[in-house]
Amino acid sequence: MRGVRTVAGQVFVLQVGVVLLLVVAAVVALVLQSRYDSEREARNRSMAVAESFANAPGMVSTLRGHDPSAVLQPLAERARKGSGVDFVVAMTPQGIRYTHPNPARIGKHFMGSIRAAAEGRTVQETFTGTLGLSVRSVVPVKDAQGKVVGLVAAGITIKRVSGAADHQLPLLFGAAAAAMALATAGTALVSRRLRRQTHGLDPSEMTRMYEHHDAVLHSVREGVLIVGGDGRLVLANDEARRLFDLPPDAEGRLVSELGFDPHTAALLASGRPATDEVHTAGERLLSVSHRPTDRDGGPPGSVATLRDTTELRALSGKVDLARNRLKLLYDAGVSIGTTLDVVRTAQELAEYAVARFADYVSVDLADSVLRGEEPPDGVSGISAPDAGSWAAVAAADGGRTVLRRTALSGIRDDGPLYPLGMLIEFGPSAPQARGFRSGAVTVEPVLGDFGGWQEQDPEHARRIVDYGIHSMITVPLRARGVVLGVASFMRAEKPEPFEEDDVSLAEELVTRAAVSIDNARRYTREHTMAVTLQRSLLPRMLPEQNALDVAYRYLPAESGVGGDWFDVIPLPGARVALVVGDVVGHGLHAAATMGRLRTAVHNFSTLDLPPDEILSHLDDLIARIDQDEGPGGLDGDGSGGSEGITGATCLYAIYDPVTRRCTMARAGHPPPALVRPDGSVEFLELPAGPPLGLGGLPFETAELELPEGSHLVLYTDGLIEKRDRDIETGLEMLRGALAHPGRTPEDACTAVLDALLPDRPSDDIALIVARTRVLEPGLTADWEVPSDPAQVAAVRAAVARKLAEWDLGDVAFTTELILSELITNAIRYATGPIRVRLLCDRSLICEVFDTSSTSPHLRYAGTTDEGGRGLFLVSQFADRWGTRYTADGKVIWTEQALPLSRNGKAAGVRPS
Repeated sequence: MRGVRTVAGQVFVLQVGVVLLLVVAAVVALVLQSRYDSEREARNRSMAVAESFANAPGMVSTLRGHDPSAVLQPLAERARKGSGVDFVVAMTPQGIRYTHPNPARIGKHFMGSIRAAAEGRTVQETFTGTLGLSVRSVVPVKDAQGKVVGLVAAGITIKRVSGAADHQLPLLFGAAAAAMALATAGTALVSRRLRRQTHGLDPSEMTRMYEHHDAVLHSVREGVLIVGGDGRLVLANDEARRLFDLPPDAEGRLVSELGFDPHTAALLASGRPATDEVHTAGERLLSVSHRPTDRDGGPPGSVATLRDTTELRALSGKVDLARNRLKLLYDAGVSIGTTLDVVRTAQELAEYAVARFADYVSVDLADSVLRGEEPPDGVSGISAPDAGSWAAVAAADGGRTVLRRTALSGIRDDGPLYPLGMLIEFGPSAPQARGFRSGAVTVEPVLGDFGGWQEQDPEHARRIVDYGIHSMITVPLRARGVVLGVASFMRAEKPEPFEEDDVSLAEELVTRAAVSIDNARRYTREHTMAVTLQRSLLPRMLPEQNALDVAYRYLPAESGVGGDWFDVIPLPGARVALVVGDVVGHGLHAAATMGRLRTAVHNFSTLDLPPDEILSHLDDLIARIDQDEGPGGLDGDGSGGSEGITGATCLYAIYDPVTRRCTMARAGHPPPALVRPDGSVEFLELPAGPPLGLGGLPFETAELELPEGSHLVLYTDGLIEKRDRDIETGLEMLRGALAHPGRTPEDACTAVLDALLPDRPSDDIALIVARTRVLEPGLTADWEVPSDPAQVAAVRAAVARKLAEWDLGDVAFTTELILSELITNAIRYATGPIRVRLLCDRSLICEVFDTSSTSPHLRYAGTTDEGGRGLFLVSQFADRWGTRYTADGKVIWTEQALPLSRNGKAAGVRPS
């Protein structure tokens, strides 16, 4: 009985009883739930079978047939056996059975409620039949006019459904017994540990021990605080409550919520050992000793003893002053330098110091600092000159120091100070000039004494003093050994003048701000370099072409330059390629990679490849760049590579103004928008290939015909994506901005940016709006050429006539020669049909189509060679020539400059 009388024994018995009660309750609940689920399953199954049989095809015609039982009886039995119900009965609306599991009951009246079913409603009821508790459902069979022509009933016993659940009851009871055994074992382990912690004491012994300890704890004149390992107050004696004025419910709350001084709360929560540390509690000064309690296997937490040492109040003034200054500097580190903007950071310094340290604050910086450069007149690591050497310092730059008023703040706005943004020339005697050139702090405790600072502008100095500004400290903004400017602190309403004790605080405050300003200056320099690099890599002007009217916009992100780019590339055959892409990431690396990709696109475009092949080549290129520059590559010195590329997106489109066909492919890029002449907007469903650099999947091309005057809109994700806006919302906003017929591409670009441009873009934005044009039918001509050399002369004659119509007789001879060579080569080396096409655009374009996939090569013929000079002659007479492949073969094309007419313009070309 001794074991049961202990606290551990009583806890064990109580926990075992609670666990047993919970197990029994769980078993009963599961059994009841199983029976409820069985009845619900029976209802659902009977209803499903009855409705399925009643709504079977041909049911109405069968019921109206000559012998419904002959047809429905076998079907009903098959449905009954397949669904597992006890019966499926079809009957007349009056209840005469057509089917029954027992054929002897066919033709007899159905036993059950069918009145509601005969009226067109579904009936479901629970009854006790010969097989036990059952559920049956009666469903009407209606014809096309809604008339009830028959009834179908299905029934099932609940026992049939609940049989599976009943077989699981032994397993359920076994699991409950196992859970009971495990819970009892766990309870025994907990009770054993409790017995060890309470040393086997019974409740009365523990009560007596607690009363003795409590009497001793609350009778001493030292405060005692016990804090648990979770930072909550476990115990506070009466003296501690008096010293800290703790609320009655202090035990159990976090020490950070009890109004302790922050340093005291931090000490109590940290568990750090301390001896006789001085802490404040209101107007009291306390000596605090603090020790952790988890040494030698004790419980986690700590205990603190407190002694009232209010006699040290004389020392508290200095402590408060030091604490306030530390708090001032700490808050300055949080409030100053929140952005990487030089002007904003300087303004934050001025605004923070006002009302905390001074009444008026100005910050003057060198202009070069605002541009991201280092100040040319700054000093680096020199000591302050003496009074006799100021002239030498001033003479270093003609005696003038030029700074720009970058930030200004004060308790009033009507102060007689130089205005914001003004470029100020400080004379050699001005404190700002001395501080900027020497790097030393200048203190003017009484401005009214006019100790030389007024020589900068005596009249202006007199207005400052008359206004009430009476004291000033000028501190140079020095960071990394370079003086960036000066900060001036002035007092007007505060009667105390600046003293030497204020110098250290001013220097510390300005030093922190100077580091932030220098960081912003460096960021400005790098951002300017990145923007300059990126803009130098983007198109400076669009190439001349007649296929599209193009307008574009490019806006860099405020947070950093990204890798967005676009391009317009004229192609042979009067075609034009539109390209837009986005390199993942920001900074110089993304901009440089963008330039490499743009160059690669130009190079691949000269090969006249289809869009999907160009994207495949770009994908391989980025994979190689990743391999060379990623963590596993080399950057030239054998070390690990620099920042890798995580991928890029691209959309490449080719528009042909002759056929109005546009071929496009994309690699992880947003789909283009098509604005038709009537203003309707459609986002083209192009095959979405993977982003460039991932590899593994091919790219697909889509081709569609664009109406003349429609707008093709290409853009990067920075236009439609925003942190607080879903991409689908962005697409709908873009659709609304574009859905206006009759706009020019320039107007469309402006409208899109007005509708979607965020206030502070976090990503680059590239936008191209291209309006399609069509080459006039009168400026094109084509002929089918039989594979007979004798037909070449006829084609040449037809070409000459067409050139005469176009007023291009001056180039007829060279054109005939070029086509003669190209057609002869096609007849000689190719098979199938041959076609010749002339295009009169900005140049005269000759194209010869054949079915061969072999590309001709230019070579130099020997003196005795009979052939090999044809392509050489073509290359000499044509400005450009080349080959492009099609699905049916290839096209050899040439371009010739159009002759100038009498008015100095190219003959035969339409205006752009």
